[in-house]
Amino acid sequence: MPKITPFSAIRPSKDHAAKIAALPYDVYNRKEATEIVASEPLSFLKIDRAETSFPEDVSTYDDRVYFRAKELLGAMIDDGAFIIEDNACYYIYELKMGEHIQTGIAACSAVSDYEENRIKKHENTRPEKELDRIRHIDITNAHTGPIFMAYRRNEVINGIVAEAKKAVPEYDFTSSDGIRHRVWVINESKTIIELEKAFLAIPATYIADGHHRCASAVKVAHKRKAENPRHQGNEEYNRFLSVLFPDDELKILPYNRVVADLNGLSIDELIKAIESQGFLIEHLGEEAYAPDRKGCFGMYLRNGWYRLTAKTELLSADPVAGLDVAILQDYLLKPVFGIDDPRTDKRIDFVGGIRGLHELEKRASSDMMAAFSMYATSIQELLAVADAGLLMPPKSTWFEPKLRSGLFIHALNNVPI
Repeated sequence: MPKITPFSAIRPSKDHAAKIAALPYDVYNRKEATEIVASEPLSFLKIDRAETSFPEDVSTYDDRVYFRAKELLGAMIDDGAFIIEDNACYYIYELKMGEHIQTGIAACSAVSDYEENRIKKHENTRPEKELDRIRHIDITNAHTGPIFMAYRRNEVINGIVAEAKKAVPEYDFTSSDGIRHRVWVINESKTIIELEKAFLAIPATYIADGHHRCASAVKVAHKRKAENPRHQGNEEYNRFLSVLFPDDELKILPYNRVVADLNGLSIDELIKAIESQGFLIEHLGEEAYAPDRKGCFGMYLRNGWYRLTAKTELLSADPVAGLDVAILQDYLLKPVFGIDDPRTDKRIDFVGGIRGLHELEKRASSDMMAAFSMYATSIQELLAVADAGLLMPPKSTWFEPKLRSGLFIHALNNVPI
C-alpha cells in the first residue's frame, strides 16, 4: 500500500499560473527552450532549463546553470510570482485535450515505496540522464517536475475528486497548444484524511512517465540521508512530487519509428525479407495508414505506404514479447534492418504520435528512408509489464496531454531555497 501524502506546495500566484506553466524540460532542445524563455520571461523553462540564461558556449551541465536555477526560483518567490502554501494540501489537476479529460492528484509519493516496489516501473534508466536532474534537484533544493503516475481506478478516490471539482478552480487557463488546465486545492482536514486513507487501499502505483526524474529524486534522498547524522525518515527529501491519475483516464498515443536506410537492400529485396519474417504486406500507395488494431503496422517508403500484418506465429501472450513495439523490433527491425539495440543505434529515431503521419512521411523523405506507424500500447499492457517486474522496449509509450511543470514545486526541507 503506497503512502500518498499532501504537501505544502510552492506554486504560482493565481495571476501568474498561465505564464509560468511549461511543458517538461526534456520536450525541448536548447535552442527551442531559449526561444520560449525569450518570448515568455516567466516560463518555468528558465528554471528547468537554466542554461537559457547563458551563451551557447556554456555547457548545459555547467555548475553555474544549476545555481542559476536556484537563484531564479528564489527571485520568483521573493517577487510574488510563486507563493508557498501555509499548510499541507492535495491538489486536483485536470487536463482537457479536445474531448479527452483526465484528472490527477498532485501529492507526494514515498521514496521507500519506490525502493520496496510499491511504485512499479516499466523502463530502465541511464545514469548519465539521471545526473542532470540529480544536480538540479540537489542544488535548487526542490522537485520542480512532477512524476506522471497511474493507479488502478478507485471509486472512493473518484468520488472525492468529483466533489472537489464542484468548487471554483484555483487555476483555469488554456495553454498555447490548446490544452485546458484546471487546478483545485484540497485543504480541508476531513477531505485530506479521507483521501490519504483511500490511497492506502491501493496495492501499487505505476510510473507512467518520468522514470529518470523519479530515480534522480530517490538518489538525492539517499545523498541527503548519508549527509544527515540525525536522519529519522520523515524528512521532506524522503518524498517526491507526483501527479497520480486513474488508469482508465490516461491516453497513450503511438510512438512511431523512422530508420535511416534500408540496410543495403532495394525496396523489392526489403519487401521479400519482411515477408520471410512472417508479415503479410499490402501496398497502399499514397494512402497514409495508421494501424487500427494490434499486430498491424504501417510502413512508409519513398514509393508510398504499406500495411504490414504479423502472422499468428509472431504473436505472444508474454507481457513484453507480445507488445507491438517488441514484435516490430524482434521480427523486422533487428533481422531485416540490422538494428540490434534501438537504445544506442544511431540509424533509428522515434517520433511521438502527436506529430501525426505527415511527420513520418517528411522524415522518410528527407533524413530517413523508412518510417513505421504503430498501434498504441495500452495502459493495461503497461500495467501488466510492470506487475510482472519486466521492462518495456524503449520508446513504447507516448502520453498526451503532457503535465505542466511549474504548477507545483516540492521543497526538500522547510527552507524552500
